[in-house]
Amino acid sequence: MIIDCHGHYTTEPKAFMDYRKAQIAHFDDPTAPPPVLGAISDDEIRESIINNQLRALKERGADMTIFSPRASGMGHHVGDEAMSKTWTRLSNDLIHRVTQLFPEHFIGVCQLPQSTQAPIENSIEELERCILELGFVGCNLNPDPSGGMWSGRPLTDRSWYPFFEKLVELDVPAMIHVSGSCNPNFHATGAHYINADTTAFMQFIQGDLFSDFPDLRLIIPHGGGAVPYHWGRYRGLADMLGKPKLTEHVMKNVYFDTCVYHQPGIDLLFEVIDVDNILFASEMFGAVKGVDPETGHNFDDTKRYVDALDIPASDKAKVFEGNARRVYPRLDAALTARGL
Repeated sequence: MIIDCHGHYTTEPKAFMDYRKAQIAHFDDPTAPPPVLGAISDDEIRESIINNQLRALKERGADMTIFSPRASGMGHHVGDEAMSKTWTRLSNDLIHRVTQLFPEHFIGVCQLPQSTQAPIENSIEELERCILELGFVGCNLNPDPSGGMWSGRPLTDRSWYPFFEKLVELDVPAMIHVSGSCNPNFHATGAHYINADTTAFMQFIQGDLFSDFPDLRLIIPHGGGAVPYHWGRYRGLADMLGKPKLTEHVMKNVYFDTCVYHQPGIDLLFEVIDVDNILFASEMFGAVKGVDPETGHNFDDTKRYVDALDIPASDKAKVFEGNARRVYPRLDAALTARGL
């Protein structure tokens, strides 16, 4: 079985995105009409998935996607906490509908109602609803709800601890994933995403988060940002800071995905990072949607890159399935219940 741990609903029905535009307009100008979510039929959802993610999933040889709302659309820096709670609940409910219509191919991961004005523990209620009531298997956690201004505390600060405690209690991982950028210095997917991945990893080196939470599991997407390419730098910085080796200090709890869009990048990822810390993913459809003119294949057809690696079949099995089932135990339980 091949499990893609990183997929977003970027082909939502038009009525859903129209609601979001109206919600933002009403917040900015209370005299504007309040948002009303138009009816979205099951057939509309089916069409949006069958002609897009499901088609590509099958064409590229994968079986299941761990599916979440559009990352750039989470918009934690937009509006206030009340607005974020409403938008988040609707977004997660839409993902749940997808998973109910296509249970063999999609399982949910939730967005959180984070806000720059609210502590992270205010997101626990929605996490519990999605995990315990909707059957989701994890969440996306934004390390920078300010949208590129980085006005909050690092992930190792104790202000994040109530949420980490709940992740451990529920036995679910979090993918460290920012949303859109409101800072014109940072392109959302080309700079802000990669900056956040790299920043989170450095925060983990500087802190001692995993001494306090030895069972916490966090996925850094997009191949770990700049980390694998600069692995020697981070090993050296850990040593300078008097921290244990990265294999002990961070990598018992942190995992990278394969959202790297060329063969040399995947080759480097697997050369530097232990195979037990790599989960297959494509981010389909996300940052790079086009066809690579050098190969004739989609940039985000990442299975091709893993297939081309000269590694044992047992290692590929870990990356394609085993590691995801280990990092997402609720996914493993759901698959086991189906006899898979």
